[in-house]
Amino acid sequence: MQNETVIVLDFGGQYNQLIARRVRECNVYCEVMSYKNSIEKIKEKNPVGIIFTGGPNSVYDEKSPHYDKTIFELGIPILGICYGSQLMAYTLGGHVDTAPVSEYGKTEITTSESKLFENVDKNTVVWMSHTDYIDKIPEGFKITAYSNDCPCAAYEDEEKKLYAVQYHPEVNHSVQGQQMLKNFLFNVCGCKGDWLMSDFAEKSIQALREKIGDGKVLCALSGGVDSSVAAVMLHKAVGKQLTCVFVDNGLLRKNEGDEVENLFRNQFDINLIRANAQDRFLGKLEGVKEPEKKRKIIGEEFIRVFEAEAKKIGKVDYLVQGTIYPDVIESGAGDAAVIK
Repeated sequence: MQNETVIVLDFGGQYNQLIARRVRECNVYCEVMSYKNSIEKIKEKNPVGIIFTGGPNSVYDEKSPHYDKTIFELGIPILGICYGSQLMAYTLGGHVDTAPVSEYGKTEITTSESKLFENVDKNTVVWMSHTDYIDKIPEGFKITAYSNDCPCAAYEDEEKKLYAVQYHPEVNHSVQGQQMLKNFLFNVCGCKGDWLMSDFAEKSIQALREKIGDGKVLCALSGGVDSSVAAVMLHKAVGKQLTCVFVDNGLLRKNEGDEVENLFRNQFDINLIRANAQDRFLGKLEGVKEPEKKRKIIGEEFIRVFEAEAKKIGKVDYLVQGTIYPDVIESGAGDAAVIK
């Protein structure tokens, strides 16, 4: 576990990964978690700060994502962004309603003194995207920024370390947005900013080595970024204890199957089994036009081919699949719509 962790709590926003990226660019370790995770799960991470993402819903709709009110009582700094800011207001006794004027696009806001706006111009351009607005902030808070059409573009309770912005500081269109995020991380959360991705990789490899020990590992390899990174990290951790099964489904680019085989077998010196299943996949896909149906057929056949090859190998102790955040979210960690 990292000493300094910031949690991005995802409420279905399209920029959740971008927020996490911006935090990591400040050399602060960050994880994205769905709002469906319990408050106990969040506390286990021992975060120094929490960021609520935006989202497409209205907080006053009962079906919209909400969260346990006690999260605001943990003493952990929280920054609410867009929907996250409305959720904070709604949960703590403020009021959110449909805005008389919706805002979308570059908008100039006027800021006032705040830890969040240190080294930020009094008048600065941010990216707005909302149809609801906060027309009453919770008791104990003060408004720290406004625009022509948004009387509450930012508000805070400095004593409780609760901050909220109606706009999206994480996107490039918010001219000084990254400075605002830095201010939250360093001025409010007290982050040191000494985390590096290279350190994370080394620690992950060491953790894999300790967990696997002398065990045998089987990795499903497609040739894509997800599984390729997982395979290389595992190889660095356990060497020849790893066997990769590369399923060539006939849908790769010209010569790509040979390039994958050469890279992993000859350059990385990884134990590699190549299953040439091009005819099998193309036969199953013949005549199918609907993209989602194609995706499911490919996924199903990949598993069947992989299973057949795995049986030839015999007993293994660990099965590995490389997966990136968007796949995790689409598979049920959040409420994201099908995106492929």
